[in-house]
Amino acid sequence: MITVKSFVFNPFSENTYVIFNEKNDAFIIDPGNFSEQETETVIKLVSENNLKVKNILLTHAHIDHVLGLQEIYNQFKVPVLLHEIEKEILERNPMDANRFGFFFKPFEGEIQYLKEGETIDLGEEKFKILHVPGHSPGHVAFYHQPQKFVISGDVLFEGSIGRTDLYKGNYEQLINSIKTKLFVLEDETKVYNGHGNPTTIGFEKMHNPFFR
Repeated sequence: MITVKSFVFNPFSENTYVIFNEKNDAFIIDPGNFSEQETETVIKLVSENNLKVKNILLTHAHIDHVLGLQEIYNQFKVPVLLHEIEKEILERNPMDANRFGFFFKPFEGEIQYLKEGETIDLGEEKFKILHVPGHSPGHVAFYHQPQKFVISGDVLFEGSIGRTDLYKGNYEQLINSIKTKLFVLEDETKVYNGHGNPTTIGFEKMHNPFFR
């Protein structure tokens, strides 16, 4: 049984997730913590629940999803997992931060790469890696079939879709990713996205204006 905890962090109102199993093995996904208080919120959750953080997962590496990456990595010293294509986006973050008017150091830490169709294990729980480019070239989603949920980052939102006007974004690619990778999941699959409220695959297939 997987427990999903979410936090809304940073000026971009980004959703950071901490998920863990019954043996307290945990993943931290898209650490967007920006302030000291936000970082302490994550650390406190881990501490109070005696969690053992196994990896830091990135759906993608846009700056709003990695503002706390270095802090979380320094705290837990576990590998960061992302798609290899997304490494370029991660490396662009100091430049992107400068455009927003603040300083951001290049990430320093262990990185491992994910591939489409692979699974990552949290104890006995398995998550399938879905490559869903369009918002970002190496964007992935983490699908847990037994509990029917997907952590989808900035691909599919409640009544909307991810932006495609950022570096290497592609509208046609994003629409195809949603149709071929997400809309083939069960209708009751819960979608934990990168901003805003959770939704379900069935609701978006029926009501999302981009697919009517």
